[in-house]
Amino acid sequence: MAAVISYILSNIPAVCFALAILLALLRHDGRSLAARLLDWMLLLPVGIGGVWAGFFHITFPAIAAQSIGWQPSPFQFEIGVADAAIGIAGIVSFWRALPFKAAVVLYIVLFNFGVAVGHVRESLGGNFAPNNFGLLLVITIAEMVLLPVLLRAATRKA
Repeated sequence: MAAVISYILSNIPAVCFALAILLALLRHDGRSLAARLLDWMLLLPVGIGGVWAGFFHITFPAIAAQSIGWQPSPFQFEIGVADAAIGIAGIVSFWRALPFKAAVVLYIVLFNFGVAVGHVRESLGGNFAPNNFGLLLVITIAEMVLLPVLLRAATRKA
């Protein structure tokens, strides 16, 4: 049981991403699949995942840095605050209209682009730490591509 809990806690972004897809598929509310998936993506991987990342960078900076293959830095507090802030905006967007969601999606696309470029650059220097060049990078890129597509589809159906 301890191993399962440890796995879930160390893979919150992936668990949230998978759960968002599952909930969007299972919870029919009369809206399009794109609108439901957009909501769940903003609530879970962006929202909960962002708050989790922020909490981790602020509270456990040495562990967070090590998992990315970096040295601890005072800038982790700043990235932690940024992660938590966008996480909170993602959570709030779950109950808001499409223009609010669009602003959150725009931020995520820009932020994730910068994150992805940084992590790929780090990998070219040999940093293949799990949270630098692994599943987290895949989710970062997937959000960057998927969220605008879902927003556009949801906007067309609205």
